Amino acid sequence: MIRIEGNGRVRVITLDRPQARNAFNEELYDLATDALIAAGEDNGVAVVVITGEGEAFSAGADLTELVQRNNGQFVDGRHGFPGFVDHLIDFPKPLICAVNGLAVGIGATMLALSDLVLMSSTARVRCPFTRLGVAPEAASSVTFPRLLGRQNATWALLSSEWLSAEECIEIGLVWRVCPPEQLMAETMRCAAILASKPINSLVESKRTIVEPMRAELDAARKRENDSFRVLLGGPANVEALTAFAQRREPDFSRIDDSPIAR
Repeated sequence: MIRIEGNGRVRVITLDRPQARNAFNEELYDLATDALIAAGEDNGVAVVVITGEGEAFSAGADLTELVQRNNGQFVDGRHGFPGFVDHLIDFPKPLICAVNGLAVGIGATMLALSDLVLMSSTARVRCPFTRLGVAPEAASSVTFPRLLGRQNATWALLSSEWLSAEECIEIGLVWRVCPPEQLMAETMRCAAILASKPINSLVESKRTIVEPMRAELDAARKRENDSFRVLLGGPANVEALTAFAQRREPDFSRIDDSPIAR
């Protein structure tokens, strides 16, 4: 479900659940979080690269488990989604994402919590929150406007439309786009440049960049979690998950649009 490889002072974490397009279930959240913790604590690791196996970077949250959560049949993992996001934000060393294929949901929002993102020219990104009848996650309500500007962030987070690699680099979600056959070579070249520098200098330099955003990230996650709790299991979310199970498009025109009671 996850593969960890060392290349000098660069550690590569590969999401390896290709049969599910590397969608995150609780086990994958836990394993990925454990891998980040281990790399952060390893004095021989200077840089971490995250990529995906097969045709996808990550298809986001496993919707089967989202249905189980709505039905009260869900068992939380050791870290789960909140712990994974915690450790993405707190990871002390340079974190690079190599987006080899489709990146959906957390597969998209985690990009804005990384330090550098390289993307295959054939890859695509989607933030499907409104399509699922829920709200943004992983502090993307702050990170996306910061990186993309408000209007681009609004389109990305509210439309649930696909964004091409060309669109992602134009709006600032990714740093560099590469031909698919060159993605990992270019990613490792950039990682090696960073990894040749003193680790304590990398850590302190990253801290100076990230620290001013921490209060904003914490506040955004609280707001997002509040909205998620209101919407999860609501009529629109149930219709979205039912449509997913029935392999059809959701029909939100049948949903009660009365104001949400908080």
